[in-house]
Amino acid sequence: MEILLDHVMLSRLQFAFTAMFHIIWPVLTIGLSLFIVLMEALWLKTKEEAYYRHARFWTRLFVLNFAVGVITGIPMEFQFGTNWSVFSGAGGDIFGHLLGFEATMAFMLEAAFLGIMVWGWKRVSPRVHLFATSMVAFGSSLSAFWIMSANAWMQTPAGGVFQDGRFFTTSNLESILNPDLPWAVSHMWVACLEVTIFVVGAISAWRLLKRRHVDFFLKSFRIMVIAAIVITPLQIYLGDGSGQKVAETQPAKLSAMEAHWRTNPEGEGASWNLLAWPNESKQDNDWAITIPDGLSLLVTRSFTGRVQGLRDFPAEDQPPVWLPFYSFRVMAGLGFLFFFLMVWTLWAWRKGRLRPDVISEQKKLLLSWMAALPLSYVAVESGWVTREVGRQPWVIYGVLRTHEAASPLPAYPIGTSLLVFAGIYSVLFIAFLLFAGYIVNRGPEGVE
Repeated sequence: MEILLDHVMLSRLQFAFTAMFHIIWPVLTIGLSLFIVLMEALWLKTKEEAYYRHARFWTRLFVLNFAVGVITGIPMEFQFGTNWSVFSGAGGDIFGHLLGFEATMAFMLEAAFLGIMVWGWKRVSPRVHLFATSMVAFGSSLSAFWIMSANAWMQTPAGGVFQDGRFFTTSNLESILNPDLPWAVSHMWVACLEVTIFVVGAISAWRLLKRRHVDFFLKSFRIMVIAAIVITPLQIYLGDGSGQKVAETQPAKLSAMEAHWRTNPEGEGASWNLLAWPNESKQDNDWAITIPDGLSLLVTRSFTGRVQGLRDFPAEDQPPVWLPFYSFRVMAGLGFLFFFLMVWTLWAWRKGRLRPDVISEQKKLLLSWMAALPLSYVAVESGWVTREVGRQPWVIYGVLRTHEAASPLPAYPIGTSLLVFAGIYSVLFIAFLLFAGYIVNRGPEGVE
């Protein structure tokens, strides 16, 4: 068990575990806060009590989700100082600023207005309450911007120079608006909306299947279907754009995502590996199901476009292939699955099957929406694995290697703290499920 003695690998595992657990919560916080803003705005505009009841009900789930998100985010900040002190010293000038902006601008904005959002009902006017909720929603999205800006900078460092093992900033604006930022922020933010669509839609589908509060949950279900019409194809478009940017700025990552080993000769197209068995020691695939010229078309929009193969990169600069290759396919496959679920639901709606008197009979459709809830999180996690593992062996792409960035700590305290995190987070996750189950089971009852 060499891994138990490898302090770098243990630090990577610890950060990956805490990050993948933490990301579950902010993705829903961002989308759900915007949904609540919409409900409050519709309530103000139409004076329909149903929208008010929706805002109150979903706020309960939002607060629970927000609290767990804050708790699980704090340990990650400390890990930069404990487990990744060399990275913090090398990139702290810009990375620290970006995390600082997130804390002082975004989180403080959320925290300042959260109290009014939660306890301000009937204590402030509806317009003031809507403003407070909007500020919480804006702060949540702003938080995503700064976090993704910091991560995008690690993917495509810009706005400064590295000298003597340290990044010196020459332009804060160029660092913030680094080349990866537009696609990284938009792809992640829309993923937050997509997760929310399938969380709210799945909970609504479950209650409809149980024939509980049919009118209430049918309204939220229909709103999620309407949102899915826009979001699911938009996310596919953004995913394709992100891939184009990866090909331009991180060609080794793109090659790993596609298990593409040899650069295609001029005048010939590169095949797209639908499925493959990558063999890193052979620098080839043991087998592959391919689509001729498919990769050239996807990456360059030409049947004979040149796509650089992994063999063009020194072995020490190549990322792992297995994880990016399959996690990318899981993410992309689920993206298309969500799109088809949206089309299916839209077809059922057009056939009059989303009426209150017959919606509970649409068992296959409602069960599919319920299945989409965990799958939406799987898509987010897969995308994150693709993004982060594909960046290896660099912690700051092309500049600082991961094994050079870790703190020189003994392995045992890292392994011990990893086990402690796993234990605490398991308890936290079970507690969340119990409380969330209570909120959902109770439904809108008790909302005044």
